[in-house]
Amino acid sequence: MTMLENKPDTDLAAEHKRLQRRVNRRRWLGYSGIYVILGIFAIAMIFPFVYMFFTSLKDTSDVFTYPPRVLPYEAETIEVDGEELPVFIIDSVDGEQREMVLVESGIEAGLFADESDLETTVAVPLEFATDTGRTVVVDGEELPIYTVEVAGDTQDLVLLRNTAVGKFVDPDDPSVVGYAVVRTAEPAERITANWGNYSEVLGIRDFDKSITNTVLITVLVVVGSLFTSIMGGYAFARMNFPGRDRLFVAYLGSIMIPFVVLIIPLFRLMVSLGWVNTLGSLVWPFIFNAYGTFLMRQFFVSIPKDLEEAAYIDGAKRWKILWSIFVPLSWPAIATLATFMFLYAWNSFIWPLVSINGANSEDFVLTIALQTLGGQAGEGPNLIFAAIVLSVIIPFTVFVFAQRYFVENVATSGIK
Repeated sequence: MTMLENKPDTDLAAEHKRLQRRVNRRRWLGYSGIYVILGIFAIAMIFPFVYMFFTSLKDTSDVFTYPPRVLPYEAETIEVDGEELPVFIIDSVDGEQREMVLVESGIEAGLFADESDLETTVAVPLEFATDTGRTVVVDGEELPIYTVEVAGDTQDLVLLRNTAVGKFVDPDDPSVVGYAVVRTAEPAERITANWGNYSEVLGIRDFDKSITNTVLITVLVVVGSLFTSIMGGYAFARMNFPGRDRLFVAYLGSIMIPFVVLIIPLFRLMVSLGWVNTLGSLVWPFIFNAYGTFLMRQFFVSIPKDLEEAAYIDGAKRWKILWSIFVPLSWPAIATLATFMFLYAWNSFIWPLVSINGANSEDFVLTIALQTLGGQAGEGPNLIFAAIVLSVIIPFTVFVFAQRYFVENVATSGIK
């Protein structure tokens, strides 16, 4: 007999519970590790988009702040005697840090430090320092020692060099003053959001017109390609005609031809039709899509023929069968194709760059407008980021709403 068989039932139950707790603990630790790793990767993927969005809300000066900051900040100001003055964080003469405003600059001062710690310096007006007559040698240089009042305490400090400081006062209590080098004084800041960047970027070289053009072209390409792909897919899937399979293979083989090979003949065709430098050249070539026809054909083939035969018996024609039976059953494939075509039309760059004249900004699309904006607003990265956010938000929203159908199409693609 085994050891477990010799134990009483109560001991066996306790042993079983201990083993179960151990298994649950290991499982919990394993899941926790997986979620931690996935969370780190998710943060790494999301962070660039978060930084892009917050940078689009910054002022130009805040963009170039070092070290870089994620959130947008702006300098605080306060109205004093009808004038807006910047606010600084200054050590007052009583040793407390306060928010103060600059009332006087160019005051003669000295940069003082303790003999034992020359790295930590303090700027004090010379009128508050008294020469002791003593000196100290620092790096082979003889420097004077002054008696200086710092934060209410009197100290003997070494004068490293002369400088100029500004006089700051507490706006709530003008009797409280402080002195600091204006150039290195720390400004008081608060988190803000400069939404005006978006309205400003929309006014740069018809950027708003580029958004309108892109939306129009994308809608026409998506609707047109869906219509032709549904019609072509149904014809290749359900209609029998001579040479159907050979024609489908030839049509499908056009997918393997790189688009760069087609640019020159396609451009010559647009020249012959007089469509160069028009929005039509960005729509018509992409309405007929071999990939979309293939996708819809494969989905239509999986639909049982019994449904089609039953509709025939009831007197329905092919047009009625297509739009009343096949299309409603094919929403996952239609949504997938619409998403792909939307992203392709929205992000198209090479063909608009070739077919639209660079001087014709009224017919620009977003990709070309962003390239142009990079040169015009090169010194304002916040405006460039604002333009990128405007160009990303629409496809991002479309993908979020369409991903359910996309996943459903992938999940059901192997089911017969």
